[in-house]
Amino acid sequence: MTTAQKLAQRQQLTQSRLCIGIDPDERLLPAVLRRDPRPWKRFLQELIPATAPYACAFKLNLVFYLRLGLQGWHLLEDTLALIPPDILTILDGKWGDVPHTAAQAAQLCFEQLGVDAVTLNPLLGSDAAAPFLDYPDKLVFVLARTSNAGAAEFLTLPCRRGKPLYAHIVSSVLRWPRRAEVGFVVGATAPDDFAHIRRLAPQVWLLVPGIGTQGGNIATLMELNCEGPLVVNVGRAILYASDQADFAAAAACAAASFAQAVSLATGG
Repeated sequence: MTTAQKLAQRQQLTQSRLCIGIDPDERLLPAVLRRDPRPWKRFLQELIPATAPYACAFKLNLVFYLRLGLQGWHLLEDTLALIPPDILTILDGKWGDVPHTAAQAAQLCFEQLGVDAVTLNPLLGSDAAAPFLDYPDKLVFVLARTSNAGAAEFLTLPCRRGKPLYAHIVSSVLRWPRRAEVGFVVGATAPDDFAHIRRLAPQVWLLVPGIGTQGGNIATLMELNCEGPLVVNVGRAILYASDQADFAAAAACAAASFAQAVSLATGG
């Protein structure tokens, strides 16, 4: 089974397009855990089983783990071990470097850690992306139009024949040789650009951040998606729904609400 098939199968099982972003942020750790000798492991041991029924994927933000040093690396391995095998694992490292470095990064992600998918910065070109795209049956989400406000400084600038850079990225990447499947990261905070990308890639997986804390509109997103393959990421609004002892139950409640909002049954 390919990664894309695994994702589609999980979505059919749960009727949910929800991806839960895991960002271990020390500032947001529930107060009840602060005296625990391994607070993040306990946090995730409770949170992942509580929210997993509503998720088609978990996205692990690499820099939040690396910020914790050696303990963070062990936590990354622990997190992957806690995620049920039928749920997609996305390592969000926004990888992008010269080919010999990219080859090491791809091996780290897909062989050493065994994740299903990664996020990739395409701006170094096809040779830098090739080590990731050479893994059969994996899924690579290429940054196209990100959700942060500063994305407009470059990604919307007119490029070849006047089309925005993000559109040139999408068109170019779809022509790259590959054995992995490609998708794109497209923020919900730029609905017009999302709609443009969906027209360019009507049957390609889109990983959509920007819902929840960043304020993207779910109803607009569903309307513009035109029934294409979609994964909607929500992080802090689920992960840190409560800073009290009920943090796992609160996260499950938030996950259920977001899962319903982005359900396959809602269309889009």
